[in-house]
Amino acid sequence: MKPLVSAWSTINQETHGITFRIQVSVKELLDTDVLLKLLFHLPVNYPSILPDISVSSDQLTRAQCMDVKDKLLEQAKKHLSEPMVHELVLWIQQHLKYIIRQSAAVYSEKNTLSRGASTEDGIWMLFLHLDHMRAKAKYVKTVEKWASDLRLTGRLMFMGKIILILLQGDRSNIKEYLILQKTSKVDVDSSGRKCKEKMISVLCETKVQSQHTRFQTFEVKDYSTLDELQKEFEAAGLTTLFSEFVPPLLK
Repeated sequence: MKPLVSAWSTINQETHGITFRIQVSVKELLDTDVLLKLLFHLPVNYPSILPDISVSSDQLTRAQCMDVKDKLLEQAKKHLSEPMVHELVLWIQQHLKYIIRQSAAVYSEKNTLSRGASTEDGIWMLFLHLDHMRAKAKYVKTVEKWASDLRLTGRLMFMGKIILILLQGDRSNIKEYLILQKTSKVDVDSSGRKCKEKMISVLCETKVQSQHTRFQTFEVKDYSTLDELQKEFEAAGLTTLFSEFVPPLLK
């Protein structure tokens, strides 16, 4: 089988070896094309020494990318002392769907085992205010992916210039989301360069109470009036949250 390689580029070549990137499009995975970005560093003594491999993909979670990397390194050991990059690309194209299925099964088992601990912490809520989004489409897509990866529900809400994020989920996932939000280059600055979110306010982080309605999905919504936005909060049993934090943002 010929690998579907969309890009193959040398990044750096020096006395320590050679580094290059390969982008591989894997077809027919849950009816979705998955673009794998593989970064190989071949040391000077390659192939007597295994290459360093980095894996990333917009369609996979970080955990799944780590699983793919581990499987590639396992496979690489079978080809020690012989050129292997082409073989690894062919192998991952043929086996990616099985790795993802196995990863999902392991996650499900771990999730079942840890459910007791999660229940003790209960469901938590995070309420954020963003000052602006310059690269709105990319920013929204990133927030949606984080929420999906971390199994968080809630709303990304736009009303005029006001941007709010309301999330519900396990406390550990809430905390991981906040780390991603503060440390990732999710927007662009006035010069168009990628930048981290520096103008974010944590309005509230608290345990979800019995009177609060659990969101079943994560949605991006636009509101034309303050009344529409208020009704969203009222329907979720979050009238107090709205009254305390939203009106001051209008001043």
